[in-house]
Amino acid sequence: MFTWLVRRLFQASFVVLAMTLIVFIGVHVIGNPVDILISPEADQAERAKIIAEMGLDQPLWHQYLLFLNGAVHGDLGRSFVFNEPALRLIGQRMPATMELAVSAVLMAVCFGVPLGLYAGFRPNGIVGRVIMSGSILGFSLPTFWVGLMLIMVFAVQLGWLPSTGRGETAMLFGIRWSFLTWDGLRHMFLPALNLSLYNISLVLRLTRAGVREILPSDYIKFAHAKGLSPARVIFVHVLKNIMIPVVTVVGLELGSTIAFAVVTESVFAWPGMGKLIIDSINVLDRPVIVAYLMMIVLIFTTINLVVDVLYTMLDPRVRLENKA
Repeated sequence: MFTWLVRRLFQASFVVLAMTLIVFIGVHVIGNPVDILISPEADQAERAKIIAEMGLDQPLWHQYLLFLNGAVHGDLGRSFVFNEPALRLIGQRMPATMELAVSAVLMAVCFGVPLGLYAGFRPNGIVGRVIMSGSILGFSLPTFWVGLMLIMVFAVQLGWLPSTGRGETAMLFGIRWSFLTWDGLRHMFLPALNLSLYNISLVLRLTRAGVREILPSDYIKFAHAKGLSPARVIFVHVLKNIMIPVVTVVGLELGSTIAFAVVTESVFAWPGMGKLIIDSINVLDRPVIVAYLMMIVLIFTTINLVVDVLYTMLDPRVRLENKA
């Protein structure tokens, strides 16, 4: 197990290093921030001075080495627009995105697993068919359109929930969170629901498929033959076995939810990392763009590693393979 963990850490480190090169080159070959950030009325001397201050006068390979050196010391550059460390800007917006993404994934599990269980045990019933038909809508409807419809119905017409912003926040461990206040929860519900619809459909269909595959198994028939209660069969035998792929998919989807929360944050004016990256792209604020992308890569890599560890803990067969 220790050898396997060290090998996975080495692989993760290699992936992060490779992505630094891809992200850095990709961002720096698209557009020129000088054309946006420097006034056209500036003379050549002032223009050259600003370019030198930004470090854009250096060759690309030298800029990359400087970026790597700074990254090792926790410095991903300074924002061209805000004149602050890019990592600090990302860190200020990260709690808003993280709580939104985690809330969306929790909603996906809380709604998707029970609905998938019901559809799996009652596949030919009217409710089961309605559930599976509704899951198709969750896959098909575009996120921005669903977000606008949620705002139109629940915020504009019914007036039950606020449409934009983060609402009142409370301090915990030196960080402000929305989920600690009632007003914050009301502001967070609509964007979290909008962000979770795809994941609800994914978890629902995955759970339903797992139930239909496991029900004909001999150990399920034997459990019924022993006279075990339906609840014990579901929660001990069925749910335990279908949770292995569910945990894997949910873990990977958490990273995707964090990365693709950009649309939802833009629609609901949620002050997270997605809103920041959209604003930074509009002005070609390269350090912030690179810092955001590298943060997403690091989050994805960490989540993949955690999912692998959880998968090993849940599935004894994987533990035996690792020992071998």
